[in-house]
Amino acid sequence: MKQQRYIVATAGVLLHLMIGSVYAFSVFSVPIAMKTNWSESSISLTFSLAIFFLGMSAAFMGRIVERFGPTATGTLSGICYGIGTILTGVAIYTNALWLLYLGYGIIGGLGLGAGYVTPVSTIIKWFPDKRGLATGLAIMGFGFAALLTGPVAQQLMESIGLVNTFYVLGIVYGVVIVTAAQFIKPPQTKTIKQHIDTQEMTANQAVKTPAFAFLWLMLFINISCGIGLVSAASPMAQEMTAMSPSVAAFMVGILGLFNGFGRLIWATLSDYIGRPMTFTVMFIVNIAMFFSILTLGNMYLFVLAFCLLLSCYGAGFSVIPAYLGDVFGTRELGAIHGYILTAWAMAGLAGPILLSYMHEKTGSYLSSLAIFIGLNLIAVTLSVVIRRYLPAATTKSTEKMVSTNEL
Repeated sequence: MKQQRYIVATAGVLLHLMIGSVYAFSVFSVPIAMKTNWSESSISLTFSLAIFFLGMSAAFMGRIVERFGPTATGTLSGICYGIGTILTGVAIYTNALWLLYLGYGIIGGLGLGAGYVTPVSTIIKWFPDKRGLATGLAIMGFGFAALLTGPVAQQLMESIGLVNTFYVLGIVYGVVIVTAAQFIKPPQTKTIKQHIDTQEMTANQAVKTPAFAFLWLMLFINISCGIGLVSAASPMAQEMTAMSPSVAAFMVGILGLFNGFGRLIWATLSDYIGRPMTFTVMFIVNIAMFFSILTLGNMYLFVLAFCLLLSCYGAGFSVIPAYLGDVFGTRELGAIHGYILTAWAMAGLAGPILLSYMHEKTGSYLSSLAIFIGLNLIAVTLSVVIRRYLPAATTKSTEKMVSTNEL
């Protein structure tokens, strides 16, 4: 059984590696603009729509995971994301902006939502003794995706063209995701807690608590700032540090490395220092790094700050499922996790749109960075105040847990 849980975890990482390619969308922004007559904000809206539909579909896909199982939702994910990516190529070829929104934004976004929630609650059930590690593994692939997709997409565009690149990627995404989904299945036995400190809540009960509201706001702020950077990483680097497009594309790949490893490292750390403290430290790091970008113009320091920011951004995704499990229990964790991902939907619109709008109005990214600092100051406060609404166990290290089949 121990070997089986690592097979499930590997399949989950592979699935997230495919759908996480959305994080490399900034690599396509300039080529799409050159191929069409679409504005910067119009193209950026595509990414925002994809993230919006990811978050909103995850809210009900979490329920579907609980009812029909992760294999079903994973298969649906592969079909939708593959088709959505292929339609993106068709939209660019026909110069149809509405089709870009439908294909990549809506259909692709639905595939992203289905795929995102597919492995998370399942892998947590396979690793009851290491919730942080489990969520880090489940979501790590999503962060790593840009490391793979950024450079690969750049090479494909240079060799076969922009439109054909989306055709090829769509087919690959669909096949790999559907295949990986067949290996993601929940354990046959239930998990037993050795220390019962957390109330087992239903999803409907959980969303009515102050703790859920605080966690939603914290996640919203973390994602808004982080995803704003993700959506404009390549053009921002080129403008603020005079990087070449190829170097900027390579940087996007490096950011994916930190986004991926950050999810695993921060989530594992949370097993030792507790989820509340982890969020507080994350927001403090965010403030320091945003301030450094505002005040320092050095290219290497810029990249370093970006890397740390992306690690904290990824950490929010990997730590939040374990945080939810600590506070509300795992009875309906898939559904609760889906509900809180509506914060991602809202942030997916707010962050990139704010960044692109302020850039078009001011001709600079500095005003947006200043706003991000203010938001993270609010988030630090929330991460401290929330502790008065949490069970005592969540402010300590993770509960020790075992499974009846001794996973």
